[in-house]
Amino acid sequence: MSTPKGALDGLKVIDLSRVLGGPYCSQALADHGAEVIKLEPLSGDETRGWGPPFEGDDASYFRGVNRNKQGIAVDLSRPEGIGLLMQLLEDADVLIENFKPGTLKRWGIDYADVLSQRFPGLIHCAISGFGGDGPLGGLPGYDAVIQAMAGLMSVNGEADGGPLRIGLPIVDMVTGLNALAGVLLALNERHRSGLGQSLDITLYDCGVSLLHPHVPNYLAAGKVPQRTGNAHPNIAPYDSYRTASEPIFLAVGNDRQFARLCEQLGAGDLPQDPRFIDNGARSVHREALKQALEKLLARHDGATLAPQLIQLGVPCGSIATIDTVVVHPHTLHRGLLVEIGDYRGIGSPVKLSRTPATYRSAPPALGQDTRQVLQGMGLDAQMIEKLYAAGIVRG
Repeated sequence: MSTPKGALDGLKVIDLSRVLGGPYCSQALADHGAEVIKLEPLSGDETRGWGPPFEGDDASYFRGVNRNKQGIAVDLSRPEGIGLLMQLLEDADVLIENFKPGTLKRWGIDYADVLSQRFPGLIHCAISGFGGDGPLGGLPGYDAVIQAMAGLMSVNGEADGGPLRIGLPIVDMVTGLNALAGVLLALNERHRSGLGQSLDITLYDCGVSLLHPHVPNYLAAGKVPQRTGNAHPNIAPYDSYRTASEPIFLAVGNDRQFARLCEQLGAGDLPQDPRFIDNGARSVHREALKQALEKLLARHDGATLAPQLIQLGVPCGSIATIDTVVVHPHTLHRGLLVEIGDYRGIGSPVKLSRTPATYRSAPPALGQDTRQVLQGMGLDAQMIEKLYAAGIVRG
């Protein structure tokens, strides 16, 4: 049986990005059928060295976001390298890059003045820390720095502790998702106008966009949000709770769920307590509520209780570690682990009924496909050897 064509089959993407936001976006495009050519400097994407752990020559960090791509290595600091890039763009739909703002202009291929004129249908996705102008324009940005500057760290951590970085690169990843959304929006608009456009996606914007409900709360009440540990600032009970064994997490969003929780814990009258009559009251009296619930939960084994509660419609889960997540039956059922030869990674969370994501190739070694891509561009063997000899390309 042949592999179904992806939703983005026929789309050609030139990916100049490194690290996480751009590669996360381009991998999602590739999973859904786009042809993605990842162009790296001769030294490679720096995340190839972000280990241990390493798998062969490359860090697992790199391999986690670069499958389904052809990999070529080209020196863009030299005119011959820029010439190769321009040839690649002749039939490309999308260019993704996360260079410092102004880099393309310095190379003589600025989008507004050059690329949009030569390739009017090209969609240019520029990912940067802060954009090219404004008070912070042109400055470098990394995930953790943006977590600090955009306020995420200020609301993450225990109430009596200091600000904490969220334990995954959430700003980079949501930037990649916003870049993906922007590319798809621009592609849809191109059907109407026939024209491409430039996308300005910044880590700072994406970091600030995550501040829900904290910014709305602040704009409404004028009170600076504080760290609340695992507790939700607007909902109760919505926190981790001790049991007789392992802790569980409850995310009770309405009165019906709260009543079911209390009934299962043998405290059916608790929802009638004026302090807990509705979410507003429960939020005000959250400490008293937590004490009452943990007194009841002390009679229960957390691992046994959590699945019972969620089956009753009460959002609840054990606090799992990564090793248990990757072997969980539902993880496997949902196809969230991908294997291609000796490569293993996280599968696409986007499930399309007719054109599902496909996993066709493992992440490329540095310059793995350089010769093949150059041949596909129509370069003859003599020219290709000259490029290798001159150090313009690697692979």
